[in-house]
Amino acid sequence: MAGGLGAAAPSKARTSTGRPTSPAAPDYAAPMTPTPAYRRLGVEERRHQLLEAALSLFAHRPPEEVSLDDVAEAAGVSRPLVYRYFPGGKQQLYEGALRSAAEELELCFDEPPEGPLPQRLSRALDRYLTFVDEHDAGFSALLQGGSVVETSRTTAIVDRVRRTAAEHILSHLGVADPGPRLRMTVRMWITSVEAASLIWLDENKQPPVDELRDWLVEQFTAALTVTAGRDPQTAAVVRDALGADTGN
Repeated sequence: MAGGLGAAAPSKARTSTGRPTSPAAPDYAAPMTPTPAYRRLGVEERRHQLLEAALSLFAHRPPEEVSLDDVAEAAGVSRPLVYRYFPGGKQQLYEGALRSAAEELELCFDEPPEGPLPQRLSRALDRYLTFVDEHDAGFSALLQGGSVVETSRTTAIVDRVRRTAAEHILSHLGVADPGPRLRMTVRMWITSVEAASLIWLDENKQPPVDELRDWLVEQFTAALTVTAGRDPQTAAVVRDALGADTGN
């Protein structure tokens, strides 16, 4: 009847058999994108991750231009988490990254005492110059100072690299108790390697790295030969390690 209490309810759709159709069921079988699980890292693993992220930034930018936010973003973590592991802030993080780089450099000269001395030095320099190459312009900020975050502790870290390198070189020379002239010659050469590496970066990595390596080995041989003319201990080292006749 027209008019009544309200409009008639719409008729339900029916199938060909006359039965009303059921509402469509939700498709529970549809694939869902899984939420990536957050992987918790152990204390040492997380600390290593943060140091690696910091080192990668300090390697290409001066420390004063790197913020904790930069480190957090590079590591894919939050800034508070960085502070949790390095409550001393950027200074503590920089020193930790510097120690990590120092340990890597110290290993460069840890060469097995096998084969002629020039070949051993060449292999050690290959590793050293590879580190310099990979860290590029940040080599100066990481190992040579000149940064506003440089302290007596960071200087001590760098000096330890030099002392360790000198110990390795003297070990290759077969000298347990070097005199002042031989010790000075070795330390001067290590300093010249650092200086040459920095100049090499300034010169757009020219000459080619293999030429630089060979030149540095030849410089060490020449320095030892000159010192041998004034120091009997160095003269004996030159005869034994290099097979050269110094005339003494």
